[in-house]
Amino acid sequence: MKGDILLLQERHELAARAIVTDIIDQINKKGTKFIITVAGESGSGKSEIALAISNELEKYGVKSTILGQDDYFFLPPKLNSEKRREDPDWLGPHVEVNFMLLEQNILDAIKGKSEIEKPIIDYNANKIESLKLSLNGVKVVIVEGTYTSLLRHVDKKIFIARDWMKTLEDRRKRNRGNEVNDPFTEQILAVEHKIIAGHKQLADFIVSDEYKVISVE
Repeated sequence: MKGDILLLQERHELAARAIVTDIIDQINKKGTKFIITVAGESGSGKSEIALAISNELEKYGVKSTILGQDDYFFLPPKLNSEKRREDPDWLGPHVEVNFMLLEQNILDAIKGKSEIEKPIIDYNANKIESLKLSLNGVKVVIVEGTYTSLLRHVDKKIFIARDWMKTLEDRRKRNRGNEVNDPFTEQILAVEHKIIAGHKQLADFIVSDEYKVISVE
C-alpha cells in the first residue's frame, strides 16, 4: 500500500532469520515459486516480518516479491471505513477483500507467469490503482495480511500471535489517519480478533509476543 509506514526493527529481522534458515532448503528444492503467508492482527508486524524475510532471502541469492492483502480491498481506505460504519456485515475475508483476485495472482505466479497485474491502494490519495508486477527471477512470493492464513496453494504459513490490545503502540507509530483514537476502529479490531483467533492453528510458524519463532510440527 502506498503511504504505509514500515518500522523494521531487529526483532523482525531475528524472527525472519529463524524462519528463512528453517525453510531455505525447501525453497531451493521446489521447482515452482514458493509461497509464504504472514498473518496476524492489525499492527502485529506483518508487513515488517514480510520485508525482513525478503531481505533475509536476498542474502541467499533468492529473489522475492511481497503482495499485501491491504491492496486487495474492494474499496479504498476511507470508503471502506464508511462502508463498515453503514453495514455491520461489511467486514472480513471474502466480504471486503477481493480474495478471488489475490488467489488468482498467486496461481499465476505458481504457473510461471512473468508478470501479474495487481491492485495497489494509495492510502493518502484514497484511491485504487493498477500495477503490473514483474516476476522475472522471483523464486518466493510473500503474501502478508490479516486473513492470509485462509489462502490456498501456500507452502508455509506464518502467524504473529500479538493481539490488537498489545499492538497499540505500533499502531500509534504507524499513524493511519485517526485509527488509534477511534472507538469504532477499536471495535472492529476486537471483532477481527475473534475472526482470526483460530487461524493460529493453521500456521507452520508462530511468532510470539516477544517475536520468538515457534515451529509447529
